[in-house]
Amino acid sequence: MKNKITRLIIVSIISLLALSVIQGTLIKNTYDLKKENFINKAKEAISKIDDYTPGLDSLNIKWKTFFMDKLDEYSLNNLTKKEVVNELRRITDSINPLYIEAYNEELKKKKLGYNLKFHKVLKNITLVIERKKDTIFKGKNNPDFKLLGSEFENLKELQVSNSYWHTERSFSREINKKELSVSYELHFESRDYINIDKWEVIVLGKMKLILILSLLIFLVVIALLYYSIKSLITQKKNADIKTDFINNITHELKTPLATLSLATKMLKKEEVKNKPVVIDSVINTIERQNTRLQKLIDQVLNNSLGYHEISLSKQTIVIDQYLNTVLNDFLLSVESKKNSFERDCSLKNKIALDKFFVTTALFNILENAVKYGGTKINVSCRIENNKNLCISIVDNGIGISKKNQELLFDKFYRVDNNEIHDVKGLGLGLYYSNQIIKAHKGTILVESEKGKGTTFTIKIPV
Repeated sequence: MKNKITRLIIVSIISLLALSVIQGTLIKNTYDLKKENFINKAKEAISKIDDYTPGLDSLNIKWKTFFMDKLDEYSLNNLTKKEVVNELRRITDSINPLYIEAYNEELKKKKLGYNLKFHKVLKNITLVIERKKDTIFKGKNNPDFKLLGSEFENLKELQVSNSYWHTERSFSREINKKELSVSYELHFESRDYINIDKWEVIVLGKMKLILILSLLIFLVVIALLYYSIKSLITQKKNADIKTDFINNITHELKTPLATLSLATKMLKKEEVKNKPVVIDSVINTIERQNTRLQKLIDQVLNNSLGYHEISLSKQTIVIDQYLNTVLNDFLLSVESKKNSFERDCSLKNKIALDKFFVTTALFNILENAVKYGGTKINVSCRIENNKNLCISIVDNGIGISKKNQELLFDKFYRVDNNEIHDVKGLGLGLYYSNQIIKAHKGTILVESEKGKGTTFTIKIPV
């Protein structure tokens, strides 16, 4: 059973890990799809602004016309490459405030629901003159050149498109009273980037339902596995306890039954039938064993009762008189003379309790103290806060571990002690004692440390 539980735990952990990987992959794929869809919608929004906005178109025409004029000068060797790029930067910088203003106005009309910034970065300018390429600007060899749009950090930008401007240009110019014809092709490459504040949060927000459902399913699976394993462990513990109980009661029953069997055989012998003394002795033995069997049966039946099933018949008693009577009766039942008992109780207060049941509870605790190595036992009593009668039973026995203390009052539970091999019992005594005190609306507390004895404290409301 233990190996099965271990295997189940291992399989459960592996299954949870596999489920986590599968769910993580599905969530990642969903996130990527949502992100792509979100960016595509943003692209669509800005492409419509660029394509269908007269104000922006006029600004684009302005800087492009200016730039083409500068390229004409360059083709005539009147400007250097650096001067062409600087002139381009100058014109775009001059119109950029108007460009941003017009762009933001159009964005407001879109009612996107988030703050979007846009800019265009220059990547490459190449002229083809008489089939020869002439690179004026190459982005790989230069820092990013922002043509138009807002400033934002490169780490937070999203590339949305590549823009290509290709045109052919021919013009004539009179130089030194000569007509000079010039033609070239322009290849102008730029990239469009957007920045959306906390776009990751926006995308995750669109996945809120999926994330919540995934988390709930994962938690439900964990809870089901936890309770399944817990139930199996509880079942194993109960099965072990019941097996232990059956073994104990079988052991307890064997002795009186064997004795009764021998007594019966003895009575059948002819030589015994004429000996009244022997017959009386055998009959006494049968009576003792019968009483012992009856006690075992009563213990199983009575100790199986819960506190709500115990019917109390309370009597008013004087505390010190009652406890002294109980201790005196218990001392008569102790066979060993090695045990010493001390009592510290002089309370003259009166309390209503069921003498029979409380005596049974006290006997069970005292018997345990003697069984588990207690040679010195102290019984004391006091009134706590004018509310509770506290009866403390302290022994110097082998003690009880913290782990076992949690199970001490469970039905059929017996502390597994390798140090003491001849301890008998059914594991019902402390359970029954606890039920009796609960029926009196009281509690039993236990304090113990392995090798340092045990203290049981019974509290009963006054």
